[in-house]
Amino acid sequence: MADTQFDLIVIGSGPGGYVGAIRAAQLGLKTAVIEKDKTFGGTCLNVGCIPSKALLESSEHFIAAQHDLAAHGVKLAKVELDLPTMMTRKDKVVKQNTEGITFLFKKNKITSFQGFGKIVAPGKVEVKADDGNTQVLTTKYIMIATGSAPVELPFLKFDEKRIVSNTGALALPQVPKTMVVVGGGVIGLELGSVWQRLGSKVTVIEYANRLGGSMDQDCMNVLKKNLEKEGMTFLLSTKVTGSKTLNDGVEVSYESLTDGKAASMKADVVLVATGRKPFSAGLGCEEMGIQKDPQGRIVVDSHYQTNVPGIYAIGDVIAGPMLAHKAEEEGVAVAEILAGHAGHVNYNTVPGVIYTHPEIAAVGLTEEQAKEKGLEINVGKFPFLANGRARAKGFTEGFVKIIADKKTDRILGAHMVGPGVSELIHEVIVCMEFGGSSEDLARSFHAHPTLSEVVREAALAVEKRQRQM
Repeated sequence: MADTQFDLIVIGSGPGGYVGAIRAAQLGLKTAVIEKDKTFGGTCLNVGCIPSKALLESSEHFIAAQHDLAAHGVKLAKVELDLPTMMTRKDKVVKQNTEGITFLFKKNKITSFQGFGKIVAPGKVEVKADDGNTQVLTTKYIMIATGSAPVELPFLKFDEKRIVSNTGALALPQVPKTMVVVGGGVIGLELGSVWQRLGSKVTVIEYANRLGGSMDQDCMNVLKKNLEKEGMTFLLSTKVTGSKTLNDGVEVSYESLTDGKAASMKADVVLVATGRKPFSAGLGCEEMGIQKDPQGRIVVDSHYQTNVPGIYAIGDVIAGPMLAHKAEEEGVAVAEILAGHAGHVNYNTVPGVIYTHPEIAAVGLTEEQAKEKGLEINVGKFPFLANGRARAKGFTEGFVKIIADKKTDRILGAHMVGPGVSELIHEVIVCMEFGGSSEDLARSFHAHPTLSEVVREAALAVEKRQRQM
């Protein structure tokens, strides 16, 4: 029999849960993790971040083989799509990651339980296995890290075949001839990009008059232009009003918010990507009197503790961006607080990335947000078109933009669109963590020729010192 008494029990093994559990074990806390699914890793590793990036990578290679390699002197007689092999590779990547968590739990002496975890009393969690057997674990502290679930529209119920969430969109058995994506956010744009590249005609319907929500709109405009060039269609300021399931697809009804005109279109597959909601059903929150906000998120204090002493919550179930790396840092912070250390998360440096082609990466304030706060700013902007490495790679779309306080020169934000920006954003994040200025970044060595030089040039441009090409 496994031990049933612990210092910390974590409910959920997604990025926040498993990283927090590992840190707690490293700090000497006897730790257990409860996972309702058959594999560890939560949405991110199983049906989110990891598989979507695997398919994005594979689909980029497919496009490169068709259109880009010839310019490099690499000629291919015929390029064919082998979707089953692509999906098998994606599944292998997922398996490697989830098995990695199992290894880390064993290495750090973390006890894992497969089953649904429910808080039944202060310091007590019931685990109900798939076969119906239950056991009760006791603990000093409980951390809820159960993540989120896709929002389902009442007139577009998921069947994960024709009307799909991110889960179904990652496992389609064949390339649909047509796809409607409801929602122009990160998930919709990324998964829409995958199927567009593989041969589907994709139409994105977005309720707002812009893509990407609060993301920098200069960046989004570059992405939109490139996706349109690839054949993707966008209907902005448009509301989906209903759907009808047909023998060979789904008919989607929609209405323009600008002129009220109604129309419909048929698609083989509809991807609903209208956001995610906290997953806390069945955890015992109501019975325990755990406070939630109007959006259904668990309310916590500055130390991530709920209104019930000893019960903590992190990640997608609390307020803030629903991002894996945000959950990870919160999980670490809780573990450190419980161990008597000063756990802390700097929300001003949480990056956001859209892994399309080109990529978009952002941290901190946009120009729009800075102005809304009444801040005086200087903005430096530099294009990839003027960068030698980008020219050598054959992709020069996009730019880097850096926003700095006009008086102090402290970096307030950075927004990038272009090749490899999901990696480039982090040098700005590190600079911001140290309270750095645009001059600090501008005076730092950047090897030549590299894409990172565009970041330095944007920092120089804050003071109008960029090199002219």
